[in-house]
Amino acid sequence: MRLRLRLLLPFTLVLAAPAWAADYVAHALRDDSLHIETSDGALRLSFRGAEAIEAHYRPEGRKQLPSFSLIDTAPVPATLDVRDDRLVYDSGRLRAVVHKRPLRIEYLRGDTPLLAEEAGLFHHETLRGFRFRLAPDEKLLGAGQRVLGMDRRGHRLPLYNRPHYGYGSRSEQMYFSLPAVLSSRKYLLLFDNSARGHIDLGKTEPDVLQFEAVAGRTGYLVVAGDSYPRIIENYVAVTGRPPLPARWTLGNYASRFGYRSEAQAREVVRLFRAHDIPLDALVLDLYWFGPDIQGHMGKLDWDREAFPDPEGMLRDFAADGVQTILVTEPFVLTTSTRWDEAVQAGVLARDLAGKPKTFDFYFGHTGLIDVFDRRAADWFWAIYRGLTAQGVAGWWGDLGEPEVHPHDTLHAIGSADEVHNAYGHEWARLVYEGMRADFPARRPFVMMRAGAPGSQRYGMVPWTGDVERSWDGLGAQVELALQMGLFGFGWIHSDLGGFAGGERFDRDLYLRWLQYGVFQPVFRPHAQEHIAPEPVFHDRRTRALAREAVRLRYRLLPYHYTLAWQHARTGLPPMRPLFFEDESDPALIDRHDGYLWGDAFLVFPVVRPRVSVLDVELPRGVWFDFHGGCRYEGGRRQRLPVRREAIPVLVRAGAFVPMIEPVATTRDYRSDRLELHYWADAGTPAAEGRMYEDDGHSFGAHDSDAHELLHFAAEHGAQTLTVRLRREGGHYPGRPDTRRITLVVHGWAQAPQRVQLDGRPLADADLRYDARRRELRASFDWHGEAAVVAIRQPDAE
Repeated sequence: MRLRLRLLLPFTLVLAAPAWAADYVAHALRDDSLHIETSDGALRLSFRGAEAIEAHYRPEGRKQLPSFSLIDTAPVPATLDVRDDRLVYDSGRLRAVVHKRPLRIEYLRGDTPLLAEEAGLFHHETLRGFRFRLAPDEKLLGAGQRVLGMDRRGHRLPLYNRPHYGYGSRSEQMYFSLPAVLSSRKYLLLFDNSARGHIDLGKTEPDVLQFEAVAGRTGYLVVAGDSYPRIIENYVAVTGRPPLPARWTLGNYASRFGYRSEAQAREVVRLFRAHDIPLDALVLDLYWFGPDIQGHMGKLDWDREAFPDPEGMLRDFAADGVQTILVTEPFVLTTSTRWDEAVQAGVLARDLAGKPKTFDFYFGHTGLIDVFDRRAADWFWAIYRGLTAQGVAGWWGDLGEPEVHPHDTLHAIGSADEVHNAYGHEWARLVYEGMRADFPARRPFVMMRAGAPGSQRYGMVPWTGDVERSWDGLGAQVELALQMGLFGFGWIHSDLGGFAGGERFDRDLYLRWLQYGVFQPVFRPHAQEHIAPEPVFHDRRTRALAREAVRLRYRLLPYHYTLAWQHARTGLPPMRPLFFEDESDPALIDRHDGYLWGDAFLVFPVVRPRVSVLDVELPRGVWFDFHGGCRYEGGRRQRLPVRREAIPVLVRAGAFVPMIEPVATTRDYRSDRLELHYWADAGTPAAEGRMYEDDGHSFGAHDSDAHELLHFAAEHGAQTLTVRLRREGGHYPGRPDTRRITLVVHGWAQAPQRVQLDGRPLADADLRYDARRRELRASFDWHGEAAVVAIRQPDAE
């Protein structure tokens, strides 16, 4: 018996040995790619841009799924240098060095090494993936929604989209995982695989980054750039740029779990108007299609008992400037009125016997719509199309991880474990592409809890899930938003005020969350209904402070909308990490106590109770208190006062921030009366700013002539501040022919000797100087042509 085991054991080990260390066999250049034949199968290297390259391994006998992440890109010229021991494939900006024996690839930007495969591809039965070397001092961001700290190195993390209800100060697995990292060595690495897996960021082996999955595509993407913003821009050029949302999406939302009737929804809108709190959207959760939480999911039609005239309600809301968003889920319960229809149409995922797969979860006994099946996608979209035609303005896709997804569920292109992490992505795609086909003039709104790399191109507006209504829950939000924003998901946001739990109303927590929300991409209070998320149901003091926050949100609409345009053009998120300020300082990567809101603002959320002062390290430069005007020198620790009315927000010296007066709804938005704020400082001799404008709703306006771009520039001399204005772009409905500009100069030490517009002095009635606030206001009419405002200080005695 021992002899027999000794004879069989080596044979068993050979069968079980993983496939790695393949050798080069041959190569060819064709179809704008480098094709390499290896001893283990095929490898294709394709430049997706001058600083982005895809490596797609296709080992023999391994099923390959399509890429969900990458889009078609134009060919990129590249050269191939063939040597005895290696191939060097070079775009001129990025270089792949393919070592022949054993086959292994390293990547360089110019002559600077970025990263290198360790063993490269491995695959063994139900496990496949890649291994890369890590440098000793390398920091790694990414892997999607987690609450771990900014540098994720040293963690082994599941890649499986899964809810974490009521999370607070820590979470290793959440709704939206991303198989991607951004390195302090200035590269982004995306594993192009939708299957259940793990990413090991130096946890098991300190010097190895390992991606592994149970199935799926064996490919990855390397993106480089000379700065982090440039890396993001190169990344979204390959995975898809986020479309520009409608202006109303930047307004205030009324949302809860949930409004139970048409009468209740109408009353909520009435109360916002009665209390003079701006409102642009109302979100209807589960009860729009049924009176109970359980038993109705999948009906996807109005409960006419609770909502007797939804068409009239939608019309009335729209006439009042309020857009309606409906929740939908991909589950069809067997008790739903659509169950038989879904079965007969063949739109449900299957079990191993070929029948509709059913299973139990919180909401009932259910099936799951197979969004990977074209017939199912068409069936699902037909329902959306009908409701959109009624007047629904936006769509909320909930539970789309999917929340429950048995491994023996079969989809049109593979099993649940093969496609799980792409489910939300394909769901967003069918809604977005349906909107583009049937409602081409509209900008789609697609809010979803889960997706995949590239989902941003379908207008996905993700949120951070069912956060605990606590200070820990609030404290997690900046990290979550910054991490997702680095990978194209700039519209990531939280349920303002917190969603889950809470025994009593905490006014301080609620208001601090709303004050933070002014400077996050979407302003949407949302919570379980036992504590109202809407300010209109709270006491007078709470309403007053909430109103102040919401009005500030609306005053800043020109600035916010310009950030949205910038995000659509370049992928640069509105919320930006502090390490963008000084990329040479790796210590900044770890910070998430504050963040940049665009180019102008530096925001420090208050995430603990009863705080009167924040002690923070400011980035280099000069910063001004946005609310109080105090000047701070950066590059050192500063104590920032915390007011009841606002969290600490600073503005960069040299920043231009356009503002308007608050409006009740973005339907009333106009920029013909524009405040242009500028923070002057002698240490900032020159500065520039921009403001983007269009009609706020037409799709593709920023890619046509139907928009304008206002340019501002400042030059600060010894005695004179010169501000230049110019306009470029075309025409759009509502574009002002003339704007009444009020130039507000902050940090101005004394009343000016004179102020001139294009060489002509402004009248005293158009000037105002506030010595206490050190603020100068100069008003004038601007017709769009190039203009120069010159402000002269009094001559020194």
